[in-house]
Amino acid sequence: MTDHAFSDGGGSAGPGELQTFAGEADRERLSGAAVRAYRALAERWGLSNGEAAALLGVSASTWDRIKRGTWDQALSQDQLTRVSAVVGVFKGLSLLFADGAADRWPRLSNTGPLFERRTPIEAMIAGGIPRMIEVRRYVDAVRGGL
Repeated sequence: MTDHAFSDGGGSAGPGELQTFAGEADRERLSGAAVRAYRALAERWGLSNGEAAALLGVSASTWDRIKRGTWDQALSQDQLTRVSAVVGVFKGLSLLFADGAADRWPRLSNTGPLFERRTPIEAMIAGGIPRMIEVRRYVDAVRGGL
């Protein structure tokens, strides 16, 4: 799943090819922008340190380093996939809602089967990458993108 929100257009994946984040060079090239995007999203959504760390798939101490800007490593394939999924949710919500609802929605309890009376943030933390991708698809479908 490619999210061009943090792509500089110079990746090794050609037109029509799926960006996998598997190549080390791609991960190094994309990580800085992905970290900046994720830090901004965590602030917009008001994520606690624990929530931000869990969504990104890192320890609390690693999240502290990332948040302070002292993290100088490439993100893993899984971490880039997580960032891509939540940035996609954020982007879809921003297109769907014209007001602050886009930033409130991830904190609202949802009775749909995808969420099981949890907030989207709780559901994504509990379900990991598969649930994060499902939430992204859900948001895209609601806004008519699928």
